[in-house]
Amino acid sequence: MQFSVLASGSTGNSIYVESGEHAFIVDAGLTGKKMEQLFEKVDRDIKKLSGILVTHEHSDHIKGVGVLARKYNIPVFANEKTWQAMDGLVGHIPVEQRFQFDMEAVKTFGSLDIESFAVSHDAADPMFYCFHERGQKLVVITDTGYVSDRMKGIIRGADSYVFESNHDVSMLQMGHYPWSVKRRILSDLGHVSNEDAAVAMSEVVEQKTTRIYLSHLSKDNNMKDLARMSVSQTLQSCGITPGEFVHLYDTDANEPTELVTV
Repeated sequence: MQFSVLASGSTGNSIYVESGEHAFIVDAGLTGKKMEQLFEKVDRDIKKLSGILVTHEHSDHIKGVGVLARKYNIPVFANEKTWQAMDGLVGHIPVEQRFQFDMEAVKTFGSLDIESFAVSHDAADPMFYCFHERGQKLVVITDTGYVSDRMKGIIRGADSYVFESNHDVSMLQMGHYPWSVKRRILSDLGHVSNEDAAVAMSEVVEQKTTRIYLSHLSKDNNMKDLARMSVSQTLQSCGITPGEFVHLYDTDANEPTELVTV
């Protein structure tokens, strides 16, 4: 199983995962043209996608879904409430390309099992995904206001994580956002901060965990160096030293990460 974080941030999100004959993207939150450029950068053929796995209906996750589905005849997977919420946002998708992926369910594609799980975010029915293959586990979890014990039980013990590290609390509080937006981000239906993300990481990583990609960084309320430093310091305070067995990696809103094996 291999993956690349094609893009991650406030302006658009998409993650590529492949295993054997199957390849998926989690969300397509950029224009169709930009998605095609990102696929070229990781040397993969967008026409060979087995599906688009939608997490929720916010524009930074679905902007390119309709365009890619129609242009390349790609199946789209989402739960019922998310389909209802995004129907008017992605344009017409033929019925034969519309598939329901229920919450807390598992779908199998060859040797790859994809497990969905609920998160806490201000969307219709947001969910993210664990990918399992031959004992390997990749977890994608962003856009959640907190990480519940139930989530931790599902995502614990992955080999690799794409984990939200959205904002620095001080930057957010002192920034230019209206208080209503700040309150929304800080709420249980918003986004996790660097420190809260790290505390959750400390409770789910195991000795087999080698990679954590810090994702969905706010362009206004975070910085790569700050996120990495904050997460590293908090992990160390919890008894985990980045670099010993688990390594932290940046993601970018415009450039994909290297395609790596889980």
